[in-house]
Amino acid sequence: MKSRILRAPEGTSNGGASEPATLTTVPTVGAHASAPMGPIKIAARDVSVFYGDKQALFDVSLDIPDKTVTALIGPSGCGKSTFLRTMNRMNDTIPGTRVTGRIEMDGGDINDRKIDPVLLRAQVGMVFQKPNPFPKSIYENVAYGPKIHGLASTKGEMDEIVQKSLKRAGLWDEVADRLHSPGTGLSGGQQQRLVIARAIAVEPEVILMDEPCSALDPIATAKIEELIDELRERYCIVIVTHSMAQAARVSQRTAFFHMGKLVETGDTEEIFTNPRERRTLDYITGRFG
Repeated sequence: MKSRILRAPEGTSNGGASEPATLTTVPTVGAHASAPMGPIKIAARDVSVFYGDKQALFDVSLDIPDKTVTALIGPSGCGKSTFLRTMNRMNDTIPGTRVTGRIEMDGGDINDRKIDPVLLRAQVGMVFQKPNPFPKSIYENVAYGPKIHGLASTKGEMDEIVQKSLKRAGLWDEVADRLHSPGTGLSGGQQQRLVIARAIAVEPEVILMDEPCSALDPIATAKIEELIDELRERYCIVIVTHSMAQAARVSQRTAFFHMGKLVETGDTEEIFTNPRERRTLDYITGRFG
């Protein structure tokens, strides 16, 4: 894997003592990391999450641009997946969970009591770590969301939605002749692209991805990463990943979480080549995590 020289920031988090700059290596940032970003789509302000008496997130404030891939990185248990779930209120499904602070999408508070979480999740789709196609045909998997949201009034309209969604997910050419075969019969990488097709079939504005490639082989991972790069032209994408190389390849913005707190956020190239915080440097160079 290619790498790039990175100089440690002056000063550390250990009481402010200064250390000599050190040299180490980090994954090479993708060529599209400095691509133009859209306006702010989601604005989180002082967001904290509690699971019963345990606090999992502490006063997180983060702006997420539209038509951009934002990567959330950090060690296991740092709160990045918890924060991801706040953006479509998936934490509502966990008993004893409490969320404070404010999360706005296009200026509106998504936690407003007037907001229907089901409709919100149509606007903010989720792709999970393990592919989870329904035990239905490929066609029915993609048609499920449009059907329950009344997005098609005729079979012809539904056929068009299914075809368009599978094409956007880069799957149409592989499944066009077996649309009525079980979705669970596809390979792992194909199942994940089917799940992405299912998510975009309802015309969401945001796609959340929680380690979407962790269960896939390198070839399937490469296809998903290519797909993410294509989809960002249409959607706001937020991805949680443990792979520093993947974050560097696919994202334009990166946010580093540690122990429930947002440590640092910025352009991906800046985070990976000139981080402001010593903890960020230590994590992306493998000193902990």
